[in-house]
Amino acid sequence: MLKWRYLVTAAMLSAAAVAHGVETRTENNGQLQLQDIPPIPASLVEELDRYQNVRSASFRGWDMEGSGMYISTRFGEVNQLHKVERAGGARRQLTFFDEPIGEVLTRPQHRQLAYTMDAGGNEYAQIFLFDSANGKSKMLSDGKSRNGAILWNKQGSALAYQSTRRDGRANDIWLTTIGDKKNEDRLILKSEDGSWWGPSDFSQSGSQLLILQYVSSTRSKVHLLDLDSGEITLLSGDDEKDSRNFPAGFSYDDRSIYLVSDKNGEFTQLIRKDLASGDEKIISAGIPWDISSFVLSEDGRRGAFVSNENGMSALYLYDPRNDRYRKVDTLPIGVIGDIEFNPSGDKLALSLNTPKTPTDTFVLDLGRRPLSSGDLNRWTFSEVGGLDTEQFIEPKLVHYPTFDKVDGEPRKIPAFVYKPRDIKAPVPVIISIHGGPEGQYRPLFSSKYQLWLKKLGAAVIAPNVRGSAGYGKSYLAMDNGYKREDSVKDIGALLDWIATQPDLDAKRVAVFGGSYGGYMVLASSVHYSDRLKAAVDIVGISNFVTFLTNTKSYRRDLRRVEYGDERDPQMREFLEGISPNNHVEKIQVPMFVVQGQNDPRVPVTEAEQIVTALRASGNQVWYMNALNEGHGYRKKENNDVFTQATALFFAEHLLDETQKEKLTLVE
Repeated sequence: MLKWRYLVTAAMLSAAAVAHGVETRTENNGQLQLQDIPPIPASLVEELDRYQNVRSASFRGWDMEGSGMYISTRFGEVNQLHKVERAGGARRQLTFFDEPIGEVLTRPQHRQLAYTMDAGGNEYAQIFLFDSANGKSKMLSDGKSRNGAILWNKQGSALAYQSTRRDGRANDIWLTTIGDKKNEDRLILKSEDGSWWGPSDFSQSGSQLLILQYVSSTRSKVHLLDLDSGEITLLSGDDEKDSRNFPAGFSYDDRSIYLVSDKNGEFTQLIRKDLASGDEKIISAGIPWDISSFVLSEDGRRGAFVSNENGMSALYLYDPRNDRYRKVDTLPIGVIGDIEFNPSGDKLALSLNTPKTPTDTFVLDLGRRPLSSGDLNRWTFSEVGGLDTEQFIEPKLVHYPTFDKVDGEPRKIPAFVYKPRDIKAPVPVIISIHGGPEGQYRPLFSSKYQLWLKKLGAAVIAPNVRGSAGYGKSYLAMDNGYKREDSVKDIGALLDWIATQPDLDAKRVAVFGGSYGGYMVLASSVHYSDRLKAAVDIVGISNFVTFLTNTKSYRRDLRRVEYGDERDPQMREFLEGISPNNHVEKIQVPMFVVQGQNDPRVPVTEAEQIVTALRASGNQVWYMNALNEGHGYRKKENNDVFTQATALFFAEHLLDETQKEKLTLVE
């Protein structure tokens, strides 16, 4: 049997051979650059192969008749568009591009759909019109700007979308009217303040448009735009008080609109607002959690919405006639994605992800009454590499104490904890930190986590430190501005908690995270190097000032609201003071840095400067950079190598001699 120790020994010998210089090699036709990363043993590649051949199938829309649906799934290197005609039916591939499909929106009253796609992860997505009759696509956008948030009117004659085409920086709203011979493009709303503006829903006639203005994670507004006069009216949100306000749609008769807002409390509630009187009615007052999505059927007879309840999704059916709702109890515990009624309104499609299964598409049969439902039918059955999903580990939700207090008691931080089966001795721990910072870890399926649990015998802990979404607006704002490092202290408190757990080994802990989570990895390495054994930084911020200077202009003002304005001398001094690359001498932990060359959010320079600084200080650094990727790896061949290298990195730094002896690569 092949032992872990032989793989680790081979890796260490390879690293020792180039101890006096940086060894660089490439894979995947030269698109993936690896520095000081040992060759991945073929036996490791083979053993991890099943964990890397997991697919998913996300719902993307009903066809015009409502008898079939569009999904996105991967049969090659990236996700493409497929059509499924019935439950459990074959997936017929429709697009065959080298880049993954982004947004998808079916065109009402037509056998066409709009989709977005970028190049190499640069996020400068273009909009295309796809004709299902001939399989051809035509570009609708200008081919140069950044476009998204696509929205058809009810007639399918015009498409609204957000675009930077005016000046390359502003997040404006444009409208393209589809003609028989020529399309007409029109700028309908200019963003003059640096915030993000996007379309949300057309009125039945198409003369009015609901608009979202996103200022920051704690402040957003809802507007109504009259397309004939150009007049814009504020419906919810203001500049005097922070609140999150998101448009959810027009009522069927256009007399009222639905929105979700936390202006009345900690969580976003579903609200119906009468447009004539301005009166508002809170519909979801009895649900003390964020309402995350809302849809109405085409005939307006029924609705549905989803709430985020402690990280898990709950689905509710809604009756627009009397504003009553009922929870659907037949769904597995998991996280719900897109939801949409079919054209006749008797079925509700949804994407569902659970800790044991990747995302698949389901359809809920609906009864004659708005609040009645029948069977939940699974339309897609995604492959999991032949693995036994019943053996996958489900997480346990815990709340650990941190450094500050609430009502005289230590504040509690929520975290999802995955532990290997049959623990006989304390196991190593991998702390996985989400990005955002206003993101939230939710108990989604993760083949990487299951791999670490099974093959490394490591526990995985995913905390939702202060600043995470899903726990109320006060919690969301607790890491803003000069309180940024309070969230890092929450990681220190987690290390304290790990030390109190008899089945966890506090002397063998690693941190792992991407984007803002990458910053948290670097910051944790600055403050807690003596308590860590390894760190994996994926597209992370290493210096807030250089990040804000170099991130793309269309998002710079949005990020300044979140992190602080580096042009202010006092804030600049603070940001420099908390930036990890200014404290590399305190980082005394082996580091694996992962980056995409085309990343528009966290530029490649953030990775390059921390790698250079760490090497200059004598630290061990593995560095991986994909030339055809952006903010994270979307191509399977790149993600495969990253997964293999991460497993090797953790094995080298987390496994003790006893585990190397007992853990094998062969089951």
